[in-house]
Amino acid sequence: MAVEIRVPPLGESVVEATVGRWTKKQGDQVAKDEVLVELETDKITVEVAAQSAGVLGQIVKNEGDTVGVNELLGSLEAAGGASPADAAGLTASVKYEEKPQSDTPVASAPAGEAQTSPAGRALAVEKGIDIATVPGTGPNGRVTHQDVQAAVTGGAAPAASPAAAPAAAAPVPAPASAAPKPAPVAAQAGREERQKMSRRRQTIARRLVESQQTTASLTTFNEVDLKAVMDLRKARQDDFVKKNGVKLGFMSFFTKAVIGALRQFPRLNAEIQGDEIVLKHYYDIGIAVGAEEGLVVPVVRDADRMSFAQIEKVIGELGKRAKDGKLTLQELQGGTFTITNGGTFGSMLSTPILNPPQVGILGMHNIVERPMVVNGQIEIRPIMYVALTYDHRIVDGSEAVRFLVTVKRMLEDPMQMLLEG
Repeated sequence: MAVEIRVPPLGESVVEATVGRWTKKQGDQVAKDEVLVELETDKITVEVAAQSAGVLGQIVKNEGDTVGVNELLGSLEAAGGASPADAAGLTASVKYEEKPQSDTPVASAPAGEAQTSPAGRALAVEKGIDIATVPGTGPNGRVTHQDVQAAVTGGAAPAASPAAAPAAAAPVPAPASAAPKPAPVAAQAGREERQKMSRRRQTIARRLVESQQTTASLTTFNEVDLKAVMDLRKARQDDFVKKNGVKLGFMSFFTKAVIGALRQFPRLNAEIQGDEIVLKHYYDIGIAVGAEEGLVVPVVRDADRMSFAQIEKVIGELGKRAKDGKLTLQELQGGTFTITNGGTFGSMLSTPILNPPQVGILGMHNIVERPMVVNGQIEIRPIMYVALTYDHRIVDGSEAVRFLVTVKRMLEDPMQMLLEG
């Protein structure tokens, strides 16, 4: 009897995922509790495991496909002795993770099988490792996926077939004239550490590479004198905090300046769809935030309709939710343009990577006091280097340069934000 394999619930506010990896091929035997497929989102990884033995039938969704909740992934042909009721529980064995997978045993697993994680068994079968020879480091000696991976990389003996065993017992002596071979180099215990990339980190890595491979990225630079902004913040900060309950930061100024420049250069607020350019007459600004598992970009919706105080509040709330791991998928989707601030970590200059399908991203950096010539006189001014990466397929170089000059002009004369922003 064929049992449908469907996408299980993915977690609060998560509505879609990417098929990460099928651990079995069509026609492969499937043991109970073996992981069949891994589903990835930006926040979690979901392992879909079989709760009864069988044979993997049709695979409907391939690796890299985007799927929604309850969407059909494939089918499992139940083993001869398995009841339909057992096979119907196929999608129930699901594991959520925001960090590398846990070693906690599955509570519903039989006692004998709980000593090896489903992912560990799947990898052992794939690599030909005898699971009985792998020492477990999990609770109660449980063999984890990482234990099997260590056995693979450390040269643990694979399970030998009965036919292969006699051949292995008769080693061929080396010729007498052969020089002795050097002993294999032992692993540098304590000097190297091997860590499995989390699914979120793998997703980030894949998307960054895709961005580089699918866009014609180019970066232009300029410098901004932030004296006027800093003077304004100093003069108005106390009143601003009393009135709004939030500090007047730099991000609201940069967001307003970017929106003003996007109005003048709308192709930086567009995207490419086939052979068409989609110009967006709304301004959903992504603000890059560093979180424990990697960079995330929550979106400030309709930022052009917000005041400075509203922008500061929303950015503050999104930043806190990002660090707490509580952002929803909806808060990370969309966005028409992105701002990233490497200056919070001390970066002086960088080339931001585009966040497709967006065609523009502004990089902020740290503020350094530098000698500048102002009206023929040398003065010490707070200077920030800014970088604009853009997709040269639809944004010309002169357009990008003028966009960045407009951002610079608005920040150096904040009154321009009221007149043009």
